[in-house]
Amino acid sequence: MAIRGAIQHTGLTVSNLERSVDFYVRILGCTLIMAQEKTGGYLAEIVGYPGASVKMAHLSDPAGHHVIELFEYIVPGVVETELEPRRIGNAHLCFMVSDLDAIYNAIKDEGITFISGPVAVDTGANAGGAGLYLKDPDGITMELFQPAPGTAAYKLLHGEK
Repeated sequence: MAIRGAIQHTGLTVSNLERSVDFYVRILGCTLIMAQEKTGGYLAEIVGYPGASVKMAHLSDPAGHHVIELFEYIVPGVVETELEPRRIGNAHLCFMVSDLDAIYNAIKDEGITFISGPVAVDTGANAGGAGLYLKDPDGITMELFQPAPGTAAYKLLHGEK
């Protein structure tokens, strides 16, 4: 039986909740919805760590369409790993923007690790757009993508039908 529903949030584990919330709000334009600490109970059972304790925050993407859930594990402690785009299971979040060059120029001196600067998409379904990859404070890959005029993504970004 196939699941019938909608995606409610994307969850990311971070090493320092306050630092990550600052990055997602200040750099990526998200809005903090709530922050809390949870220990044990249903949370520990769901995540599979008896006695789990986390600091967590929910943020809304800039358009208010998606929730990003950030978890900082206190118990058990976080386990660091090398994150890179080609690693199986590595994910990235893509933020659509209307002016990639302007955003890049506004944030390039913020101490962010960029995998690339703005790159023009010259072939395929996204031809005419542009994108770049960067890393959040824990090395989680983020994409900034400027869709080409006339595409479904462009219309979505600009509230067109």
